[in-house]
Amino acid sequence: MRWRQADFGDLDGLVWLEQYFPSDRLSRARFRYLLRHGHADIRVCENGGGIAGSAVVLFRRGTGIARLYSLVVHPDHQRRGIARGLLQAAEAEAVVRRCREMRLEVRPDNLPAIHFYRETGYRITGGIEDFYEDGAKALTMSKNLVAAVKPNVSSRPPQRPAPGAPCTTP
Repeated sequence: MRWRQADFGDLDGLVWLEQYFPSDRLSRARFRYLLRHGHADIRVCENGGGIAGSAVVLFRRGTGIARLYSLVVHPDHQRRGIARGLLQAAEAEAVVRRCREMRLEVRPDNLPAIHFYRETGYRITGGIEDFYEDGAKALTMSKNLVAAVKPNVSSRPPQRPAPGAPCTTP
């Protein structure tokens, strides 16, 4: 397996992988925007030349909070540590950008995902009614990154974010 930051050459693979996400899929246009202009980090895990999983994290100016926007692993590659590795890479990137918290939304009926996030240190913080396309509620979860995550310097060259980049509040 190879872990890396996504680029424009991954666009077809990212869109293809989204079909395995249960709802509210990211479009090609949205991925293109995030790769080009968005304050986002997109990580992929390659296995055998194709993309086995991806994680999308959004960063917002003026806040120390990162948002795990999407985490998807192809069904043929589940239960191999890919989701955990992508989540760890996402959290490490957030720490490099000096974010202090990671937040996410998950469907209340997605018990495996809720269990996974709890197991990795997330806690349920609330809910949002009518969040998903089909009108389903979302549970909100968060994790304090300051105490929990140390950046993995081997997965990313040491560098500081550009001045004014999201999550760079002191």
